[in-house]
Amino acid sequence: MNTIPQGYKQDAKGRLIPIEAIKPIDLERDQLVAEIIEKAQVVSQTLATFKETVFADIGAFIELSAERYDAKLGGAKGNVSLVSFDGRYMVKRANQDTLTFDEGLQAAKALIDECVHTWTEGARSELRALINDAFNVDKEGNISTGRILSLRRLDIQDEKWQRAMTALSDSVRVQCSKSYIRVYERVGDTDQYRQIPLDIAGV
Repeated sequence: MNTIPQGYKQDAKGRLIPIEAIKPIDLERDQLVAEIIEKAQVVSQTLATFKETVFADIGAFIELSAERYDAKLGGAKGNVSLVSFDGRYMVKRANQDTLTFDEGLQAAKALIDECVHTWTEGARSELRALINDAFNVDKEGNISTGRILSLRRLDIQDEKWQRAMTALSDSVRVQCSKSYIRVYERVGDTDQYRQIPLDIAGV
């Protein structure tokens, strides 16, 4: 990182501008942004430390429970809910997989297209629209795994369609897995919980 000489500021194009040549409003804006960023970095680090500590604490508690009571907490994916003794608070550790498809998706699409072509003369325009929508890409060129996998819920007994659904299921791959911590507080005396926001948009 280059050292900026005293009395100068570097602009967005990397040019050194004398401070006296910069408009006061631009200097005020620059100072405000710097102050906000500094505060945001502190909050971000606090959240990162909180997340790391909570994951470690939950993991240690689960190990302790397993050792003392020979019991396993959490589901197959490691999801677990911990509730305070009075039932007022709840902490959830959840894992969420991001799914993608391998080359088998193309085989499934080919079989689906054959089915649609065979059914073209039937009254299945709604089904064709549903299939086309499932394979549409978004602005980033990605397909919606949710829409594609929803095709498996259609009750179609056609043998070729069933093969397509098998190819679809076999092509699913876990691209990455993320872990989350969510904390909740009970709403009054009800059985409902509201999430305590830990993101800036939810505060």
